[in-house]
Formats: sequence, structure tokens, C-alpha cells
Amino acid sequence: MFVVTGDAVAVPRSFVTYAGNVGIKDASPDLAIVASELPCTADGVFTKSLFAGPSVLLCRRHLEEGSARAIVTVSKNANVATGADGERDAAELASLAAGAIGCDAGDVLVASTGVIGRRYPMERLRAHFQIFNMPTTADFPSFARAIMTTDTRPKLASARAGEATVTGVAKGSGMIEPDMATLLGYVFTDAAVPRAALVGMFRRAVDSTFNCLSIDTDTSTSDSVIVLANGAAGPVDSEELERAVHAVCRSLTLQLAADGEGATRVIQVNVRSARDARQAKRVAKAVVNSPLVKCAVHGADPNWGRVVMAIGKCWQDQDIKADQVSVSFGRFEVYPRPLDEADLGRLGEIMSSDMVEIDIRLATGQAEATVWGCDLSSDYVHINADYTT
Repeated sequence: MFVVTGDAVAVPRSFVTYAGNVGIKDASPDLAIVASELPCTADGVFTKSLFAGPSVLLCRRHLEEGSARAIVTVSKNANVATGADGERDAAELASLAAGAIGCDAGDVLVASTGVIGRRYPMERLRAHFQIFNMPTTADFPSFARAIMTTDTRPKLASARAGEATVTGVAKGSGMIEPDMATLLGYVFTDAAVPRAALVGMFRRAVDSTFNCLSIDTDTSTSDSVIVLANGAAGPVDSEELERAVHAVCRSLTLQLAADGEGATRVIQVNVRSARDARQAKRVAKAVVNSPLVKCAVHGADPNWGRVVMAIGKCWQDQDIKADQVSVSFGRFEVYPRPLDEADLGRLGEIMSSDMVEIDIRLATGQAEATVWGCDLSSDYVHINADYTT
């Protein structure tokens, strides 16, 4: 499946976007809206955090009937742990956006990302919407920049499915560990697709992409991944559409991994020959989440023993036997065969790549899983030590 990224992404029919500044933190864009001129079939997957924000609670309610028209996003303010006032603020934001778009408030979804414990600056939002005019065209690159927080670059991807376009936008750089993976992800398509089919293909894509991403093992209170399908391009082959949705989600996931806070390298962990998919993902996540593995990758240090250490932490999986496991970096096996100094030098070169691929075979079955993450650098500490200041 051919995927386009960056500013060259295609625009699905009958979608429009807006990006503006309310002044939440600085002069950069902090309010973003995507709206469809047509009603949309919709679905969403959200954080499982016990402190899920008002935006998540509102989206769950508004998606109960499986339809929506628009998503409004506030960046640099999460509006989380703000009590009943925060819930009222989220509902009012949906109403303000609905009035500007010309739809019902129940057709507007809300997403937020940023500092926890601070309410929306409602006076500024109200004043902004008093002079607001919704554009008649779509500028997804500007929209993608407006939802960023600590991201260093926007994340966009698009693919074709017959006459339809699938375009995705995401933000996320830290506090990323599913369920969900601070991650906001939106997928828009002009394909006509029944809701049951859309839900199935979307959730399969999310489970094998966004939910296989981990930057720092911390789960956000605001994670939201949403799909809107307005049908403007008519029906397309469902298998082709699912491939396009998955390809867009996978591209966004890799872009998120590459832009992890302080990241210099992407880590991809493939676990094969596992008992089942859950075991495969559990072992893969143990490796990609290990601070010692991350540090080794950052320094291109050929300390492959940290990988087997991480596998060994999955002590509940008693069917994993150390003498049956194999570990490779790329196609270069490091365990169980012994390595000499030349081998360690070659491994160091492999670990200097922009993407370091670790392949693990468990010999407990036939299932497999792939997860993504990034290295751990001192910049991650600096970014998060100074986040609110």
C-alpha cells in the first residue's frame, strides 16, 4: 500500500479544517477543528486511565450512536482532573464549535492535550468563537501543527482505496504507553462504509499499530484515536479500505516513535513463535520498555544481554525456556551463539542505525507481534523536568 506523508497528504472529499491561536500558552496554534460537510459514520478508541479527562468522557457519550460531524482539539491544556467544572467546560466547547460549524453539539467530539490540572481558558475560547469563521477548504498540515505539544514535527499520512482517500493526523511525543498509546490520532475518509465494518477494521488497525507503541511506559489521561467516514466518495472494496486504514495508522505510529521526546533512534521489536498474540506483545513490550535496552540503543552499546534480561522479567510465562529462545538484531543473531570482539563491533554498527530492529523467537507456538518505541536520551529528562515552565 503506497502511503504519502508530510505536507503532500491527500484531502478526503467534503472535509474542512481550521487552525488558530487562543493564547493558551504562547502564540503558536492551540485550537484545531476538522469538520465534515456531511454526516459521518464514526468510532473512537480511548484511554483506559482512571483519570480519563472530560474530553474523553464527552466523546464516549457522543459516539454512542456511531456518528459525528467534527472534532475540536485544544492543545497545551489537557483539562484533566478539573472536576465538574472541567466537564462543563468541555461541553461548552463542543457547543461553541457546533454553533460555528452549523451542527448539533452532540455531533462534535472534543480532544485535549497538555498540562493536567488546568481548566480551559473559557473567556478566551468564547471570545475566539465570537469572531470565528469556519474555512471552506482543508489544510491538514496546519491542523497537524496546531495539535502539537512537545512534538518537534507534525505527523500526517494518506493512502488510497479505490476512489476513496484515507488521511490520518496524529500528535504524541511523550507519556505514551497504550492503552492508548499523550497520543491523539485521527483518521478521515470519504469512503462510504457501514459502521460495523468501520469499527472492525479501525479497531484491528489500532490494536496492531497505535496500541503497539510505547515511548516511556506512561499512559495519558487524554489518549483518543477517532475515525470519521463521510461517504462522499461512495463505497469501496472493504479489504482495500482496511489495508489503507492500517497503512495510515502504521505510518503515523512510526512517525510518533521517531519523534519520541529526546529520541534519536526508533526501536522495533518483533516477537515470533509465541504461544499466542498476548504473550508475543507482552514480551515485546518488556523489551521495548526496558530503560536499560533503551539506553544501550541510544549509545549503540552492543550489550545484547539487556534484551534477554527483559525477556526474563516475564516470569509468569513459564513455557518460555531460556535454552530455546533466540535473539537477533536485524538478521544478526546474538543469542544463543557466542560472540567475539569482531561480532560485538558489527553489532555496535547495527545499533547505530536510525531504526534498530530486535527479533526474538520464543519457540512456544506460532503467534507473533511487533511493537515500536525509541531510545532514551538525556533530552527526555530535560524536556519533562521543565514541561510546565
